[in-house]
Amino acid sequence: MAEPIKILLAEDDPQLGFVLKEGLEQHGYSVRLCVNGADALKAFVRVPADICLLDVMMPVMDGFSLAEKIRNYDAHVPILLLTAKGMNEDKIQGFKAGADDYLVKPFSLEELLLRIQVFLNRNRKSNPDPILQPQVIGKYHFHPVNFELSIGDQIIRLTRKEGMLLAMLLQQPGTLIKREVLLAKIWGNDDYFAGRSMDVYISKLRKYLKEDERIELVNHHGMGFLIRLNA
Repeated sequence: MAEPIKILLAEDDPQLGFVLKEGLEQHGYSVRLCVNGADALKAFVRVPADICLLDVMMPVMDGFSLAEKIRNYDAHVPILLLTAKGMNEDKIQGFKAGADDYLVKPFSLEELLLRIQVFLNRNRKSNPDPILQPQVIGKYHFHPVNFELSIGDQIIRLTRKEGMLLAMLLQQPGTLIKREVLLAKIWGNDDYFAGRSMDVYISKLRKYLKEDERIELVNHHGMGFLIRLNA
């Protein structure tokens, strides 16, 4: 049986939170309900969700800040903001924070379910499952969803760009990935400064992976990079 879709629901209104959680669970979703942004962030870092539903007006940490911090951990997870605000300025702020869309209160459970399904379908098409699966690299384990690299008891939390770079290289181990492809996907451009930035991140990844001498991160000068595990 397939594992249920995991939803992180951050909502400080106890009545609305309970109603939404119960309604979503009745439709087969696994829901973690948090009543403030700080608790929601801890929950996401501990067990990444498949989709995030975030109230904007919350104590401790608001939905805008929470969306931005979640986006630093995961570049792909769908984020839907739930809010009583409908101002264009608030929508723009939400999009800048990394949210994918807005749902203005009051809304029906049916509308929420449809939005969730649209986002999940879109996310599956743009991010095939194999890319998001945990991977073994020699002595290391890499979790692409939360950009976490581990070896034994040591856990290395990668930045978003470090994690995306490693994930792209691991899509085709032993195959050269062109510089311009990596730069376009991760930095959004291939100018000189972005290229220098990528070289710095490659050096950091080499340091993170140095505990296993079989792992080689190869630079084909002016062309691109590849990662391989030597015998």
